[in-house]
Amino acid sequence: MTPEALRQYRAKRDFSVTSEPAQRGEASAGALAFVIQKHWASHLHYDLRLELAGSMKSWAVPKGPSLDTKDKRMAIQVEDHPLAYASFAGTIPRGQYGAGKVIIWDSGTWHPIGNAAKGYRAGQLKFELQGHKLRGKWVLVRMKGKGEKQPPWLLIKEKDEFVRSAAEFNVVDEMPDAVKTFERPIHNSKICQTTSSPTAAKKQLCARRAPPKLPRDAPKASLPALLGPQRATLVDSPPPDPQAWSYEIKFDGYRLLIRVDGSDIKLFTRNGNDWTTKLMSLQQAIAKEKFPSGWYDGEVVKLNDKGLPDFGALQQSFDAENTSELVLYLFDIPYFRGRDLRGVPLVERRALLQALLESSSSKHLRFSEAFEAPAEAMLASACKLGLEGVIAKRLDSTYVSRRSAAWLKLKCGQRQEFVIGGYTDPRGSRVGIGALLVGVHGTDGVLKYAGKVGSGFNDNALAALKSRLLRLTVTKSPFSATPSIEGHPHWVTPKLVAEVSFGAWTRMGIIRHSVFHGLRTDKPARGIVRERPASAVKTGKRRRPANANEPRTLKPAFRITHPERIIDPSTGVTKLELLSFYYLVGDLMMTHLKGRSVSLLRAPSGVEGQMFFQKHATTRKLPGIRHREPTIGASHPPLIEIASKDGIMSAAQWNVLEFHTPNAAGKSQRHPNRMVFDRDPGEGVTWSKVRDAANLLHGFLEELGLPAFLKTSGGKGLHVVVPLREVHGWDTVKEFSQAVVVHLAKTIPQRFVAKSGPKHRVGKIFIDYLRNSCGATTVCAWSARARPGLGVSVAVDWTELASLKSGDHWTVRTAHARLGEGNRAWEGYAQSACRLNVAMKRLNFLPGASE
Repeated sequence: MTPEALRQYRAKRDFSVTSEPAQRGEASAGALAFVIQKHWASHLHYDLRLELAGSMKSWAVPKGPSLDTKDKRMAIQVEDHPLAYASFAGTIPRGQYGAGKVIIWDSGTWHPIGNAAKGYRAGQLKFELQGHKLRGKWVLVRMKGKGEKQPPWLLIKEKDEFVRSAAEFNVVDEMPDAVKTFERPIHNSKICQTTSSPTAAKKQLCARRAPPKLPRDAPKASLPALLGPQRATLVDSPPPDPQAWSYEIKFDGYRLLIRVDGSDIKLFTRNGNDWTTKLMSLQQAIAKEKFPSGWYDGEVVKLNDKGLPDFGALQQSFDAENTSELVLYLFDIPYFRGRDLRGVPLVERRALLQALLESSSSKHLRFSEAFEAPAEAMLASACKLGLEGVIAKRLDSTYVSRRSAAWLKLKCGQRQEFVIGGYTDPRGSRVGIGALLVGVHGTDGVLKYAGKVGSGFNDNALAALKSRLLRLTVTKSPFSATPSIEGHPHWVTPKLVAEVSFGAWTRMGIIRHSVFHGLRTDKPARGIVRERPASAVKTGKRRRPANANEPRTLKPAFRITHPERIIDPSTGVTKLELLSFYYLVGDLMMTHLKGRSVSLLRAPSGVEGQMFFQKHATTRKLPGIRHREPTIGASHPPLIEIASKDGIMSAAQWNVLEFHTPNAAGKSQRHPNRMVFDRDPGEGVTWSKVRDAANLLHGFLEELGLPAFLKTSGGKGLHVVVPLREVHGWDTVKEFSQAVVVHLAKTIPQRFVAKSGPKHRVGKIFIDYLRNSCGATTVCAWSARARPGLGVSVAVDWTELASLKSGDHWTVRTAHARLGEGNRAWEGYAQSACRLNVAMKRLNFLPGASE
């Protein structure tokens, strides 16, 4: 390479200021190197660099690479960079060319297909990548131009086993973090030990069979207190690209996540319930094996005399408190030896786990083997053996604590959980009950009747069920509508969950030929819905959660002014990105905005400029925004209400960053329909104490008989929301919320204070009840926050609390990872609305004002 090749690179930089490399660097000894650097400059983009002819040929890819062959990503060719730039990561100072943060997003080697120099000159460079995130065949195609200084190219993924649909998997969104090494981890997973002809993907993954090493590119991380499991998506057929998947048995048992921290070993259900004391034999078996610290994912089963999982026998073992013969099948390892392995490909995580279990002699612990047979044959064999089905998992998938299209469920028959809402009397010689009356929740959160379950019981099960159901007796049916039921139905509080197999659903939503398999105590009743299989070919498109796969690029129906304006200098988020975010979450956000007036925080100059609230309409109407007249005897101008998703977009175009709502909805504002508690941490209060405070508040509200729903604030804290029936006045609700705070402050003075103000809150937490005043507002779920980082307020389940890292756990740039969950954590919110009368009596509270 001649000095002239880097002349433009050097001319743009002052190396006395920037830490970017000034020297050429050494050429690779073997295969050619490639790197993709994620670069937060004036606009976030990805810099692709390929080692060729003594320099790094470079392209700026605004949207980053895509694994979908249909995506043709613009790649603007920029000046050659020195070879040493392949290892550069850091922050380019302000005032320098390309100022902003740079990380190594992916790295590895590239292999030209054909003559690289000739292909580069001709404008069609084909190659293969072997990186941490990108693999397989790619092509760079130069577009026809007119001698531009920065020629435009297209970066396109070519067809091979590494192709992924953009609707199913967006690699830049799902794998956003840096890699830290060029060396790929080695493994000896049995997924590599096949008698059939290996695919190119498996040749690459299985080329070296030395004992597995801990991936050095996995970030160091402390062990989280709780971890949510990755969940599989039910599909109607095997995936269309079988060579990219492994297949495991779908065990008929209880999901368990095991946290090992030295001698401290705990076993949790999928919902975060601690079952350690119920499974002491498993805890002792793990302790005996001296597993390294980490999180281990698996399923506990009871094997029958044929060596097959038997859910009924498992349930009987728990009922009899005899769990000494249970077996734990382990299949994943999200954390291990002080490293976060969630971003490491599945095949490498499982290699570590298998190597760990190969030396185990415990009869209680087993590795969940992956099979190389075709998916159809695997499923047929599983069904013939009486198993529940098969789980398909992508070999290169990461671990995410949510339902994922990277893990697919293939079931032998129809089987799922149902909520028990009642039962009928037995007939003839039968004892206990005749049949269970079961249901599922609809999308509106209402429990809908789904039919009877009258078989699958033995006498012991019938008697035990009758005893439990009698304790839940109520006089009214819990179902939204119940058809005429033969016999005398008895109704119960819908708390118990039954595992049921059945032949089919009728058009009226009733199950036929149903069989009871046991009660499930690891799943909450309010989360039970009808399972509907997605298309394996279009996983995530059909029957997807709201907004789960909305387009990543905003296509507004109106003109966006100043789309390039930087909203948050700390991240480089532009106005266009902010509007794109609100476009993605708009439908989810409308659930929380509907029927309420809003107070809008406008920030024309971004988070570092002047901001102001606007709750009254003083301008013309905007698309999707309606004006509503004041209703509480005020003479101020009309209030503002967001009537549709278009209104969210109009507001964002109007430089609105935050959306706040009051505690009252509907035309009458005289009676609040929710009560809000905001944990306001003082100086020196750690995040773990904020989480503990939320749990303590939750427990106290439960003692008072009040439902409580949780969301992140998008800032420093958490919000706990109690849905109310519209019967109490503002003064009563505010005074009662204050009484709750005062009680906690008196009971636990080392944690809580009842007075606001910084001097009172040093090292303690003030639970802000003032948000329950008439006219006060709280930031809406899915709203961004006007502060550096642009955190987002998100509705979460209480079981997720321990895994949250902060009140701004999600941001404008990362909230897409939460879209699949949507508002599921708040299912049943409206139906939970209650009066405060019982809680007032339990707290000995007397309202100071009449209703």
